[in-house]
Amino acid sequence: MCPFCKKKPEDYFAESQHFAAIYNLAPIVPGHSLVIPKQHVESLFDLPDEAFVEMMKFSKRIMKFLCDYFHTNAFDWAIQEKPPAGQSVAHLHLHLIPRYENDLPLPGDWYVQMVASEKQQIDVHMRARLSEEALQQMTERLKQAAAAYFTSN
Repeated sequence: MCPFCKKKPEDYFAESQHFAAIYNLAPIVPGHSLVIPKQHVESLFDLPDEAFVEMMKFSKRIMKFLCDYFHTNAFDWAIQEKPPAGQSVAHLHLHLIPRYENDLPLPGDWYVQMVASEKQQIDVHMRARLSEEALQQMTERLKQAAAAYFTSN
């Protein structure tokens, strides 16, 4: 079964009607999160236009929250469509990656690290993964912060 389809509402730190925000199990930098459809969708092209608009609006709100929470105004967004583009989970997901001055040797290194780790390192656990407990703790912190943030914004 698809690992994103196994996610439950308690795994989300924010959600809209059809999308959820989750913290990445193996973040490249602090704050690296994903927006996923709650239902199984493999391709961006499979999303109806209304769902695409919802995804983009929701992702924009989540990215703004992450930038504020992690004290930055720089970020990357990435959708990898199909294995030749680096997609390792056959479920549509948008990477939201807050960026920081000198967080990686070169500004574009996030993509190289993500592709390399997803294709080669995730299965051999070379990319640092959060423990289940650490992932739950981060999700809960973000969930509480997001609830307060979206109530006031």
